[in-house]
Amino acid sequence: MADEPILSIGRLLLFAGLSLALLGGVLLLAGRLPGLGDLPGDFQWETERGTSVYVPLGTMIVLSILLTILVNVALWLWRG
Repeated sequence: MADEPILSIGRLLLFAGLSLALLGGVLLLAGRLPGLGDLPGDFQWETERGTSVYVPLGTMIVLSILLTILVNVALWLWRG
């Protein structure tokens, strides 16, 4: 009975590690998609002092829509 908390912590750590590895792979692949960080609505400012600010607003909106659709389809399939 004393092993039960250790097993649950082990499962949690394993799930967290696999989730981070999957997220890292997705981010590596997303960096290779052409035009993903260069959409209309992505703002970039540079000052004369060398400071630059990049706000990928258009990319964030597109990714939000795609992820919302993906999660809704997954939930619809899961519920059967």
